[in-house]
Amino acid sequence: MPQHGLMTDFLRASSVLATVESQRSDRPNYWTSDPSSLLTNCVPGRLDLGTGEDLYASIIPAIEAAQYEVILVTCFWARSRTLDRLSDSLRKLSASAIARKSKVAVCICFSSSSLWQKLVHTTSLEGSVVPPSRWPSQLGLPAELELRGLNLEIKSIFVLPFSVMHPKFIVVDRQVAFLPSCNVSWEDWFEGCIELRGSIVAQFVRFWQAFWAEDRSKEYFLPRNVSSETDRTQALFLPSPHHRNLRFSFPWQAAAPPPRTPLNVFLLTALANAKRSIFMQTPNLTAQPVIAALLAALDRGVDVRILTSERLMRLEQIVTAGTTTARCVQQLIADYKGADRGHDGERDLEAGPLLRVGRLSISYYTPRSAADAKVNEPVQSHLKLNVIDDEVVVLGSGNMDRASWYTSQELGVAFFSEDFASRVTEDLQIAMNGRENLIFDSQC
Repeated sequence: MPQHGLMTDFLRASSVLATVESQRSDRPNYWTSDPSSLLTNCVPGRLDLGTGEDLYASIIPAIEAAQYEVILVTCFWARSRTLDRLSDSLRKLSASAIARKSKVAVCICFSSSSLWQKLVHTTSLEGSVVPPSRWPSQLGLPAELELRGLNLEIKSIFVLPFSVMHPKFIVVDRQVAFLPSCNVSWEDWFEGCIELRGSIVAQFVRFWQAFWAEDRSKEYFLPRNVSSETDRTQALFLPSPHHRNLRFSFPWQAAAPPPRTPLNVFLLTALANAKRSIFMQTPNLTAQPVIAALLAALDRGVDVRILTSERLMRLEQIVTAGTTTARCVQQLIADYKGADRGHDGERDLEAGPLLRVGRLSISYYTPRSAADAKVNEPVQSHLKLNVIDDEVVVLGSGNMDRASWYTSQELGVAFFSEDFASRVTEDLQIAMNGRENLIFDSQC
C-alpha cells in the first residue's frame, strides 16, 4: 500500500535537526532517532459516542474478559458513576482470576484527582504510587482484600505548574486498545472512543512502558507478528511530551512557536497541506498556532468547519492561555472577514476568476432538550477530532487549546482512510443532530 503524502511530509519535518534537537530532553522521546517507528497499521473497530459513563460501559466488558493484563491510563480521576462501574468490573475481574487460580496484572495511571493533590504532588517523573491502604479513601476503589485476584498498581504523575499528563487509553492483554476522550470522572460531556486492534496496540504499550512502567530498563520492542491481512488502515502514532516552559507571550507579541512534538508537527503539517476541507471538533480553541493555520487554510480556499464549546473550563483557559474560546472565536471571525475583504478585486492573472476564500462555519455545542429524564444528555462537548480533506482523521486527547499545545502531555492517532473518515463523519453527524448552535457561516 503506498504511503500517504502526509506521512512523507511528517517524516521529513520530524527529521529536521532542529526538531530532533528540541526533543532531546523530552520524556519520552524514543522516536527521535527514527520517526518512522511511529508509522503503523490498525483495524479500527466500533466508534462509540456519548457520555464518559456510556463509553466506559462499552469498554468494561473487555476489561472483565482480560486474561493477563489491563493498562488503564487517564488524566482526571474522580468519584463518579463511571468509577463505580470500573470498581465493579475490577471485582469481577478479580473473581474470574481467582476462579482460574491465576492473577491479572492491572496498572492504573492518572495525573490529577484534585487541586490539593496537584499542589503537593512530587515533581519527579517517577511519580507517586498510591499504596493499597489508600485505594478506598483516596481513589474510591475497592479494598485490597476485594481484589485478591489482581496484581494492581496505581500511579500518578503531575508536574507543576501546568504539566498534566492528559492521554487517555486502555489496553487489554496487549491485543486491543481503546482510545476514549473521557476521563474516569463525573462530567456529563459529549465524548468519543475508538476500539483498535492490530499493530497499533504495541505502540500504546511502548508509550506506556517508556513513561509509566516501573521497570524502564527493559526496552519494549514492537512485535512483528501482530499484523494481519486485515490490518490495512495506515496510521500514525502521535505522542506529545509535556513541557514546563510555558512560552507565554504578551498580547502585543507574536505567539511563541509550540514544542515540536510529533502530534504538534503532524497537525500543523496537515492543516498546512489541506486542499479542500478541514473539520475540527474541540472542547476549546485558544492555541494561536492552530488559529493562524486555519486562517492560512481559508486564505488558500479551504473550507473550515469548527464545532467547539462556548463556556467549557473558562477559568482554566484564562489561567493557561490568558484568553477564552469565545474571545478567540470572535477574533477568528473578525480576521476572516478582514481577509475576505482583502480578496475583493483580486484575480488570478492566468485563470481570470476572482480568488476564492474558503467557507468558514463555526458552531457551539448545545445540549438537546431533555425529552426523557432517564437519558443522560451531554451538557458540553469534550470530543477531540480533526478530519482533513475527508480522508485523514485525528483522534486522541489533544485539544486545540494552549495547554495541550504547550505544556500538557498528549497522545493522538492519525488514520489515513477515506472509508474510516466517512464512517466517523456520518456517525458524528447523526450524534450531533440537534446539538449544534450555528454562530457564523460565511455563506449565510
